[in-house]
Amino acid sequence: EVQLVESGGGLVQAGGSLRLSCAASGFTFDDYAIGWFRQAPGKDREGVSCVSTGDGRTYYADSVKGRFTISSDNAKNTVYLQMSSLKPEDTAVYYCAADANYWTLVAGTSGYWGQGTQVTVSS
Repeated sequence: EVQLVESGGGLVQAGGSLRLSCAASGFTFDDYAIGWFRQAPGKDREGVSCVSTGDGRTYYADSVKGRFTISSDNAKNTVYLQMSSLKPEDTAVYYCAADANYWTLVAGTSGYWGQGTQVTVSS
């Protein structure tokens, strides 16, 4: 059974940092792409960042480039999202997702999702 468990969310002031973690199990980690998506109240879910754990390809939304960094620890089956220079508009529930196809993941149509972790950035 595929499981994706997010952690690391919380309340932070604008300009601060948080690191989200996504612990994955139930599949061969190196064969999958894993990414982060977010959904703010009243808005559609949007892709934030993705990584292909096998070859290291990464994707970043324009809104987070230069502020967020995605990384994977293949020994721990965990993907991290280091978020810096946080803005109030980054406030959302952040979800981890996984797919065997990198582009399916980037498109946001993967079948495996975590439960989400709340990130709140105060001004």
